[in-house]
Amino acid sequence: MRSEAHAVLEYPELLWPHGAPHARGSERHDVPALSAFLPETPNGAAIVVFPGGGYGGRADAHEGRDIGLWCAARGITAFVARYRLAPYRHPVPLGDAQRAIRWVRANAVRYGLDSEKIGAIGFSAGGHLVSTLITHFDDGDTSAADAVERAGCRPDFAVLGYPVISFDANWTHGGSRSNLLGEDFTVEQAAALSNERNVTAQTPPTFLFHTNEDSGVPPENSVEFYLALRRAGVPAELHIYERGGHGVGFAPDDDILKSWPDRLEDWLRLRGAL
Repeated sequence: MRSEAHAVLEYPELLWPHGAPHARGSERHDVPALSAFLPETPNGAAIVVFPGGGYGGRADAHEGRDIGLWCAARGITAFVARYRLAPYRHPVPLGDAQRAIRWVRANAVRYGLDSEKIGAIGFSAGGHLVSTLITHFDDGDTSAADAVERAGCRPDFAVLGYPVISFDANWTHGGSRSNLLGEDFTVEQAAALSNERNVTAQTPPTFLFHTNEDSGVPPENSVEFYLALRRAGVPAELHIYERGGHGVGFAPDDDILKSWPDRLEDWLRLRGAL
């Protein structure tokens, strides 16, 4: 790591320096931004990190800072995202996530990145946001005056940790759905953001892990998304651990579950990100 400063979530890179669309104010929670974790020897790959928190908070330590440090230690440049939360509703968080990928891709030369090796990792509701990102994307607006908007927002690969996926199944996470859509959401809105329904052959390769004991966000979320990826012919890898709850991060106190980052490292090597 270049300096201890890179271990602090300072969020110095504003996604919209002149003000974010739909902003309700100018406080920190109104200003989407990125915090970079820079490796000593960058390998050209990047990952944008989306911590979970039910769309009502962000687990910035164990699902943000710790992930950024892990990536940087392996040569991957990481950007932890501060995306907007409730009372902001859909599509604001998705717009922030799309802008984050565009921003990293538009700044690839600045950070020494390969613009075709930019991935996304999300946990819990951050996993729902990433699953939405990898099923709702575009190639950018080539006529835009803003160089960032000219960049595409499709990640080249994705990692989902115990993700919320469905909003209309009986195993959904109701809190995430309510925070993102409000209490008066329609059946159509819930279906549109049930991302196991939205996978196509263009969805990027995806790594998933979950635990069988997760009662907060049941593993059916990961299983159904994996099956959708398989049906679409998208390269995918799924790990379901027998024990462990929700929101475990690196699970440092579980000798078995804490092996999931090793599996991820193998997969990233397979995908050419290591």
